Amino acid sequence: MKSTTLKITVLAFLAVGTFSCKNETKEEKALDKAAEASEMATSYKVDTDESIIRWEGSKPTATHYGTVEISSGTLLAHQNKIEAGNFTIDMNTIKDEDLEGDDRASLEAHLKGTTEGKEGDFFNVKDYPNGKFEMTGYENNMVKGNLTLKDQTHEVSFPAKVNIDEEKLMLESDSFELDRTKWGINFGSKTVFPNIGDKFISDNMKITIKIVAKKA
Repeated sequence: MKSTTLKITVLAFLAVGTFSCKNETKEEKALDKAAEASEMATSYKVDTDESIIRWEGSKPTATHYGTVEISSGTLLAHQNKIEAGNFTIDMNTIKDEDLEGDDRASLEAHLKGTTEGKEGDFFNVKDYPNGKFEMTGYENNMVKGNLTLKDQTHEVSFPAKVNIDEEKLMLESDSFELDRTKWGINFGSKTVFPNIGDKFISDNMKITIKIVAKKA
C-alpha cells in the first residue's frame, strides 16, 4: 500500500514538473525575436534632442502627464520601409508637466523611486535606470516589439506613421495604452489590491512616442 502511494506521489510530482516546464517554455517562446534588417538597409541614428515619449496616468481625483527622454537608438530601413530598430529610455528623465513647485518635485521623485521608503512603488531608477524597446515587426502601420522595464520584458504593439527619406526617418505613434502591472508596477492598482477602494491609480498609462532619426 505504501509502495503504491509512493509511486502515485512520484508520478504526480513528475507530471506537475513536466507541465511547469512546458508552461515556462511556452512563456519563453511567447516573445518574438528582434527584427533583423536586410544587408541593403540604411541605418538611422536616433536624434535624442528631437525624440520624446509622452505619458499620462490617472486616478479618480486627478490626471498627470509628462515626458521621458530617449537616450539612444538606431532604426534601419530599406526601400521606404522600416525593417528593424531599437531605442533606450532614460528613466531618470521622467518629468511631470501638469504640476509646479514642490508638488511636481514630489510626484517626479515618487515615480522615479528616489523618495526614501517608496523606491519600489513605480520605476525605481536607481536599480533600473533604463528601459529598452526592440522592434519585432512593422506592418499595416502597426509597430510590434518587446518592451523591457524593471528587467521584465513583454510584447507591445501600437499604431504609428513612419516617414522616410534619404536623410531622415520619423516615427510618430498614436496614443496607446500600456498596462503597467505587466512590468510589476503595482502601486495603487485596484487589480492587484482589490480592497483599495477609490484610492486607486489606473493600471493603464497612455503613451505617445515620437522618434526622429538621422542617417548615420
